[in-house]
Amino acid sequence: MPLVPLPHLLADRPVFAFNVIQIEHAEAILAGAEQAKAAVVLQISENAVRYHGALAPLAAATRLAAERSGARAALHLDHATEPRLIHEAADCGFGSVMYDGSTLPWAENLKATAELAAWCHDNGLAIEAELGEVGGKDGAHAPGVRTDPAEAAEFVARTGVDALAVAVGSEHAMTARTASLDLDLIARLRDAVPVPLVLHGSSGVPDGTLVAAVGAGMRKINVSTHLNRLFTDAVRDALAADPKLVDPRKWLAPGRTAVADEVARLLGLITQA
Repeated sequence: MPLVPLPHLLADRPVFAFNVIQIEHAEAILAGAEQAKAAVVLQISENAVRYHGALAPLAAATRLAAERSGARAALHLDHATEPRLIHEAADCGFGSVMYDGSTLPWAENLKATAELAAWCHDNGLAIEAELGEVGGKDGAHAPGVRTDPAEAAEFVARTGVDALAVAVGSEHAMTARTASLDLDLIARLRDAVPVPLVLHGSSGVPDGTLVAAVGAGMRKINVSTHLNRLFTDAVRDALAADPKLVDPRKWLAPGRTAVADEVARLLGLITQA
């Protein structure tokens, strides 16, 4: 199925976005989406590009896997901090990118984001930005790291971004699903900002809170570490069960299946929301 631009998916209903680290991730995410009969966002992050040494090979494999699947899917560049990578994404078939200037001072983040948003729109890309610190340098609950609704409204108006990642209590790279979100802040941000809100660090958020967050106004839910943990657990179990295994297909397949099943389950939460 042809790739779908991210704004089109977000206009229909809230969506989950899952990170692709290797081809097995892409295959598993798409299989889970087909199983759930739901749309999905395939994300490739700057960290994954750094791991592989280049964007184009993984992007090409992910794009072809999506086009040959029966799932409605968008291809999105996640957490890019360098304009060069955003420019490259336009040549690799991405429909949207996320520029992360959240660690910059507010004025610098606004200026850099506005310039990149103009370039993206001129080149057919939608752009997501971040305001506030997801996880923050001192943790998700430190003073000053959460997104202020008034600042968010001004930021969106002056940059022209298509979606906004906001800091509301989640943290990146959590392996336990114990995060507590500020649902009232999500609702106030929803009322203040005219573009879809994005929840980063969703791996640490329990199911019920994810459903409540969508109900309060979140439209794009990013998940990575949670799937990686399940993938790794399944691989460990396969290798422990048969120490003679040497064919990577024999121990990667259980990880791929575990991710596909969890993607399908998580996508079902959208229906509940």
